[in-house]
Amino acid sequence: MKKAERKEKREWIQKNKSKWIAMGVGVTLLVLGIVLTAVTRAGAIAEGAANGVKIPFALGLIMILAGIVIPLAVAAPERKPANVRTLAMASLFAALCYIGFSYCKIDIPVGMEKTAFHLGNVFCVLAALFMGGMWGGMAGAVGMTIADLTTAYVTSAPKTFLLKLCIGLITGFVAHKIFKISQDKEERKIPITAATAISCAAGMAFNIVADPLVGYFYKMYILGVPQEAASIWAKIGAVTTCVNAVVAVIAATVLYMALRKAMKRTNLLPKL
Repeated sequence: MKKAERKEKREWIQKNKSKWIAMGVGVTLLVLGIVLTAVTRAGAIAEGAANGVKIPFALGLIMILAGIVIPLAVAAPERKPANVRTLAMASLFAALCYIGFSYCKIDIPVGMEKTAFHLGNVFCVLAALFMGGMWGGMAGAVGMTIADLTTAYVTSAPKTFLLKLCIGLITGFVAHKIFKISQDKEERKIPITAATAISCAAGMAFNIVADPLVGYFYKMYILGVPQEAASIWAKIGAVTTCVNAVVAVIAATVLYMALRKAMKRTNLLPKL
């Protein structure tokens, strides 16, 4: 009896080994992120601070977010293990998100900060349509966070990581759990074009509300920006966010419908 119990215990440990490792990584990132943020915050929020000083602070905040996200992800119900195709698609969409923000944008100066019209959100929601919420959200979060860290938006990188991940999760949930857009026609209740547009709109509606709201409190309480300046940034940011959202819904819907048939014919369209 004891031998059977020991065997069962070893099997349980082996089965959950990757989860415990991920939990350990998450806790480590959380602790290191808190320490790094606390050490670098004063220099990063000082007026005229260089990017070289801001980057460690932004990375510290991103590590805190990652330290929270990783344990939550491993605690979620088990999914199919990632294969080479999934990793390749995630990398491709992360690169497209980076390009869409870094090279396809119009900067709008707001005091010492900036906001922008850009195409990054197009590929963030498109990734969620093709890959599902978690992978799509992570592709958008990683690609656009790197874009922030390599441009003048360094201190916005932690906010970007959080919001783009949420955009992907919401878009993917609506697209694949509610409308099942990757499934056969008989399993869908509404036309695929309408389902795709509504899914994109759900993710972008979240961003329209969350981006200026989170940005306002983030700038006030994390970056130490005066309330009046944070309020002005939030109002102008709300305008650019709305424009970006409309563009993202239209462009992502058109691109998904154009690419879906070709990917289905070549057996590249994942069924989620």
